[in-house]
Formats: sequence, structure tokens, C-alpha cells
Amino acid sequence: MRFHVVTIFPELFPGPLAYGVTGKAIDAGQVEIIPVDLRDYAHDKHRMVDDTPYGGGSGMVMKPEPLFEAVESIRQKAGIEIPVVYLTPKGEPFSQKRAGEFRKGDQWILVCGRYKGVDQRFRDTLVDLEISLGDFVLSGGEIPALALMDAAIRLLPGVLGNEDSPGEDSFSRGGLDGAYYTRPSEFRGMKVPEVLLSGNHGEIARWRDRQADEETGRSRPDLRGDEGDTKEN
Repeated sequence: MRFHVVTIFPELFPGPLAYGVTGKAIDAGQVEIIPVDLRDYAHDKHRMVDDTPYGGGSGMVMKPEPLFEAVESIRQKAGIEIPVVYLTPKGEPFSQKRAGEFRKGDQWILVCGRYKGVDQRFRDTLVDLEISLGDFVLSGGEIPALALMDAAIRLLPGVLGNEDSPGEDSFSRGGLDGAYYTRPSEFRGMKVPEVLLSGNHGEIARWRDRQADEETGRSRPDLRGDEGDTKEN
């Protein structure tokens, strides 16, 4: 899997992805992260990639020329039409399902927005998918790009120590994951539920299903469509 990340801050990559399981995937050659400095495609001595918006208003807008040329250069070198993903608050909310779809792709171009966003002509012409982390605004698309890559990389075969782990994650089965405990069995007077110490795998599985359902109902009732049924604790 190869990610081409178009950004004005190429030094941010791979950043935290160089550590943990994602770092191991990079070191093993399963994943390649290629930062692309958008300023390398600017047309003036100051390497400007933004300008004031037509019609007035606050903020700046990322210019079309560097964006078009960066994407076209990446595609030309690769010899294929790599999908372009624009990280923007205007995009669809990122999800575990989307992470799984990214995992299946060989190459992606991630474009990190900044300022007020990009020239609309770039969105209309070259962008295949727009992704947002949620209903809030960050200073740029770099953090969303890192989050997207992390979510996709950890789903690659062999990246996690246990191949069953992704299937047990929150959202993988529609709701949230439940509670977990580890050693010691008693800590400051708080005991691990007896069922988890019983060795009865059927009972443990049923307990975990109930815990997951309760967690979903408490924290994310929208995932099971019963927002109106929640009660105050």
C-alpha cells in the first residue's frame, strides 16, 4: 500500500505512524508513505500556494495550479490514475467501513487542505472522495490524513498480532466494543467480574455481547437507532 500525501508540511510524515504496529508495517515494506511538498509546484519565487478569494471574504484559498500539477505529476510517475482523497470538513464522516475500503487499495493520493480550503475547480475536476473526521474544523488536513492512514494500515494482513482483533473492534459489528480487564484480578478493592475467570467461553461471549450492547446504548445510541429510549443515570 502506498500513500502520496500532498501537503505544505511534508516533515509531518510519517510522524506518529513510524511507531507501533504502523511503524512495523512501514519497516516491513507493507506500507510506503510519500510526502509531496505542494510548494514544489508553486510558480513564484516565494512558493505561494494560496491567494485571496474572489468576491472578498476572510481567509485564503489554496490555488489550483500547484494542486493540479502535484496530482498530475504523481499520476504520471506512477503510470496509473491513482484515486485522490481530499481531507476537508466538507467531506463525508470517516468510518471503520471506509477504513476497510482504503485497506483494499494499492495507492492513494491524500490532499491536505489548509486555510479556507481549495479552489473549487480542483474539487470538481480531480477529487474522487472527500473525507472529514467529524463536525469540527482543524487547522489543516494533515491530522485527518494521519488518522485515515493509521485506521487503514492496522487492517492490513499481519499488521496486528492477532488476526481476530479487527473483527472485534468498535464499529466492526455495528456498535461499540465492551469492557475489558487484565491482571491483577483485584485492584484497590475492585474485582474482575467472576464470569471472566470462570473459563466458560460461552458465558464469557454472552457477557461481552451484553457489555458491548450496554456500552453502545450508553455512549452511542444512534448506532442502534434508539436515541429516544435512553435514560438518565
